[in-house]
This record gives sequence, C-alpha cells and structure tokens, in this order.
Amino acid sequence: MRLADIVTGRAFRPPRVIIYGPPGVGKTTFAAGAPQPIFIQCEEGADVVGAARFPVSTTYHDVSENIDALLAEKHEYKTVVIDSIDWLEPMVLHAVCTDNKWENIEAPGYGKGYTVADSYWRSLCTKLNALRDSGMVTMLVGHSKIKRFVSPDQEPYDRYQIKVHDRAADILMEHADLVGFANFRTSTKEVDVGFNRKVSRAIATGERVCYTQARPAFIAKSRYPMPDEINLVWSELQTALSAQKGD
Repeated sequence: MRLADIVTGRAFRPPRVIIYGPPGVGKTTFAAGAPQPIFIQCEEGADVVGAARFPVSTTYHDVSENIDALLAEKHEYKTVVIDSIDWLEPMVLHAVCTDNKWENIEAPGYGKGYTVADSYWRSLCTKLNALRDSGMVTMLVGHSKIKRFVSPDQEPYDRYQIKVHDRAADILMEHADLVGFANFRTSTKEVDVGFNRKVSRAIATGERVCYTQARPAFIAKSRYPMPDEINLVWSELQTALSAQKGD
C-alpha cells in the first residue's frame, strides 16, 4: 500500500437493504418496486406481484446457484431480492447438517451448529457483495418476531427483530447498509368504557411505513442520513438515497 492509494470523499454504491416486518404489510410489493428486480424465492409471493423470479428454491445450494447465475451471465436486472430470509434459514441449517453429517443442528451441542452456520451466511453475504460490485441493489426480505430484550442499563422489554437466529441476524445486519422495519402506522386513543374507566386502544389507518432508525420497540439502522420513517414505497427510499448524491 502507498499513500497514493488513499481514497477520500464519499462513495455511492448500490445499497444493501434488509426490509422486515409482520405478514401482509407489503414487503414483497415494496421490493418489487425497486429497479428491475429479480427475485430469488425461498417462498412463494413474487408471483402475486408479477416480478421476474427464479423457481422457488428448496435448498441453500439452489439460492447460491441462482446468485452464481446472476454473476456469470449477462442480464439487465438491477436489483436482486431474496424473499424471505426466515424461509432461507432452515435451508442453511439443513445444508450445515448435511455437510457435517449431523442429525440436526443441535447435534454438536452448546449452540455449535449455529456457529458453524455463520460461515454459510457470510458466504452468502460475500456473493451478494459481488453482485453489488457489479452494480446491483441487494435486498433481503424477512418477517419479524417479538423477543424479550435484556438491556444492561434498564429493565427488559419486548421489541421486534428479524425472525432468524440471533447469530444470523447479527451477520446480516452488519452486512446491510439499511435495515428497515416495515409496519402499519398506529396510534392510541383513550376510550371511555363506563364506570369512570378509560382504556387505551390502538387505532390503525392502514398507512404502511418503513422505520429506518432503531427505537426501543424495534431494530433498524441506516448508514445514510435520511428521515426516521418513510412511506413503504420504493420511490420514497430512492428519493432519500438520491438526496445523498445530490441528484
């Protein structure tokens, strides 16, 4: 390395996106709105939105081979979408067990099976990075789960997070530039139920939003300066990203 190799200034490359949330909120529709998407299906769903797609994968190696095809063959797709990562996870674990001749992922004991699975997730991220280097947006779609979070500085509380094993979630979140939590916008209203008693009830408008910054109720992150929340449509995310480039 030489001092002449030092790079300065901001670099803008296609984003690596994770979008997760409860069923039916519109995650697949959001992904289908990205530029010229091709779906790597781990479950059915892309057919409903009419997006270009590979046949539904049944193994981790199917998913890996689909990525290899995008790397090796000429095409005009600009976004690759893996839908969904929580349906991909059992395929990853099955591949780990098959390759190591284990009966199940708990066979080696003490969570070691999930530790071995780390290399499979990292291999996937490496291939996605290669697609990104070729100019493609990469997007992982996932469902959410509610899990108790034990904080070192306050009482434990529940929060939404990605519906995969914690080790896998950590790897994928480190890989991503943007982790968006998709949900229906809700508010609360006090309602009089009689006998001088009021209760708070959630009110949903049907509006779907994507949160880009972490809050106690959910995990999220963004490496880009952007609003804490945007409407759950790709055009709004694209506008926020374009603002960083001065487009």
